[in-house]
Amino acid sequence: MAKSNNKSVVPEAREALDRFKMEAASEVGVNLKQGYNGDLTSKEAGSVGGQMVKDIFPVRTFHFSRNYRWLDGHKKEFSYEVSLAV
Repeated sequence: MAKSNNKSVVPEAREALDRFKMEAASEVGVNLKQGYNGDLTSKEAGSVGGQMVKDIFPVRTFHFSRNYRWLDGHKKEFSYEVSLAV
């Protein structure tokens, strides 16, 4: 079996990630405890990870429309929806 390379370059990073994980778990209503959480269902564990991703990369959606004039004088309205991950 290969040796795990799951080490933090900055030791404080592990503590910060653990706090972040606990906050995300509380936002989605999952009872996360310190240490082993193998009793969680896949759905619960996935919802915590999903919430963490949403918090790190929020999606901003913008709606706008414009009128376009055709040569014969008729107007056509175009609507756009743009989502940006920031």
